Amino acid sequence: MHKLTAVMAPVLIVLAASAPAQTRHNSRAPIDFGADHIELQDKANRAVLAGNVAVRQAEMTLNAARMTVAYTGQVIGGNPQVSRLDASGGVVVKRPDQTARSQYAIYDLNRRVITMLGNVTLTQGGNTVSGGRLTINLDTGRAVIDGSSVAGGGSGAVGTTTRAPSGRVTGTFSVPDRN
Repeated sequence: MHKLTAVMAPVLIVLAASAPAQTRHNSRAPIDFGADHIELQDKANRAVLAGNVAVRQAEMTLNAARMTVAYTGQVIGGNPQVSRLDASGGVVVKRPDQTARSQYAIYDLNRRVITMLGNVTLTQGGNTVSGGRLTINLDTGRAVIDGSSVAGGGSGAVGTTTRAPSGRVTGTFSVPDRN
């Protein structure tokens, strides 16, 4: 197999979910989690998970060093209704035939969208794309990555930015042998 290295314009690149495994994600499935430590902050309607955080929902997993789980305050069937997951520190999102890595991630359960920020890498099959920000639409399986700077990254200081190393989207697409 030959490989083709491509450097793309800083605009956008879209990886269509052409693999049959990339079907609509069931964002209503229960969310199972594990962590070394959990702190419940009921008055703030959130829980903070720390240390080897592992979250699974249907066929998708999300791993990180730390995660804040925000819930609406509404309880249905004895369970608080989760609305958002904010992950940081070595974030890895795995779906069938797709793995994304970054420094930070936000999973908006209401919009069914995951946004990943900071040194993003998306691998699908033999294809790898890197940039500054990745948005995954869990309804369509569409992944959009760009290399522009993104506000809010860095070491937690207000106004800092995270940028793809070159401010561009880069990647490698696998090319099948053609005799």
